[in-house]
Amino acid sequence: MHMKMKFQNPNSEHVLEHSVVHFMLSFKRLCIITMACPVIAIIICLLTAVIFQAEDVHETHCRVYNIIPSISAITGVSPQRYLWRISVALHIGPRFIIAAVYKAYHENSINPAAESKLQAAARKWLKITFWLDIIEIGSLCGVTYISNRENYPIHEKLFITFMVSSLMHMLTSIKASKQVAQTRDELDAIQRILAFKQGLFILSVISTVGLIGFFLEHRYLCHDMAFSWFAFCEYVIASANMAYHITVIYDFPTEHLIVARCTKNIKKSSIDWKLN
Repeated sequence: MHMKMKFQNPNSEHVLEHSVVHFMLSFKRLCIITMACPVIAIIICLLTAVIFQAEDVHETHCRVYNIIPSISAITGVSPQRYLWRISVALHIGPRFIIAAVYKAYHENSINPAAESKLQAAARKWLKITFWLDIIEIGSLCGVTYISNRENYPIHEKLFITFMVSSLMHMLTSIKASKQVAQTRDELDAIQRILAFKQGLFILSVISTVGLIGFFLEHRYLCHDMAFSWFAFCEYVIASANMAYHITVIYDFPTEHLIVARCTKNIKKSSIDWKLN
């Protein structure tokens, strides 16, 4: 597939005129597919585990009455663990790409004419957001492949790391978006999506507090249904987390992931591609 392409970059002296495109995928579609993998897997794992392996997924050290199994329980039994691990494997690779593109995209959106302090603050928050995202992805990988049945102490620490990094990533992402918008005087234009993100963050914080409280109640008091409420909070947090990450599609409504061979050498730089 031959395609003429140009990019806008005032700092570059070179313009790419021709290239051979081997593969092109809507970035919005990539984000949706990436988030759909764990959603579909969790639903299948939950339904099949509750129907066919209820005793295994409801078993706890207290042996009290519960009706909702935890995510770790439904993804820790066989064969559900294989489906979950495959879905996370398909999910994690694109997540690294999305994290890198998100950072680069918003760095390129910073207004070079804005005050240097505003620009520096925006880049700082974007960098913090990026690394928290990387930690979140890495801890998700660890908590997936080291189950609570195989090594509970490590699984527990990885789960805590995931929870903390996830909440911090939400918070810094909101802050970074505001900082970038301020350099362009466009803060009002993103208020709607920011309000949605802030709502998901608040929901996650409230659910995290509930999760900790019900976990302690289950661990030390062994009350009936305490673990079910813990699991319910866990599902709410997972849903809010995935809903938050899918909002990235609003940042890339028309962008594409492209694999192409350039017919001319270009200067290596940060560029914004535009298809003609």
